[in-house]
Amino acid sequence: MERFFVISGCSGGGKSSLIEALAVRGFAVVREPGRRIVAEELAGDGRALPWVDLEAFARRAIEMATADHEAMLQVKGPIFFDRGLVDALAGLDHLTGATAIPDISRRVRYGQTVFMTPPWPEIYVNDDERRHGLDEGMAEYERLMAFYPKLGYRPVVLPKADIETRIRFILQRVGAY
Repeated sequence: MERFFVISGCSGGGKSSLIEALAVRGFAVVREPGRRIVAEELAGDGRALPWVDLEAFARRAIEMATADHEAMLQVKGPIFFDRGLVDALAGLDHLTGATAIPDISRRVRYGQTVFMTPPWPEIYVNDDERRHGLDEGMAEYERLMAFYPKLGYRPVVLPKADIETRIRFILQRVGAY
């Protein structure tokens, strides 16, 4: 859907900050499934935490991203997703070595342009929900840059710049500026 835009890329590259800034500007946003899952798991039994069972985490992220997409179908205007289904599918593909493109990726579609936050060591930080290091984030970024085109998406790398510059960059490309 050309009004569903994904912001993906390197962990710690500023995705969540961009999503928050877009929300403040009044745009519909969907927060990252992975962070929501970690928060739920930390409050629960913790079985699907990425550092406990990465495959269970990825499968849960697929379910959540699919439900998020469905829930946004009735919302008008551009919608910005902090990661989404393709990120979860790429993670599961990396874990399991699956080579077939899942049917779900044909049904659950986003706009062709996907905004990618590049690795940015100067702003990278760990927290309770992000325990992996920058090297792991950079490897994930490279996998995502290769995986998105396999599903017909066009990754566009965001500039390493302040949030306002990044927002202008995004909004100009989606025709909302």
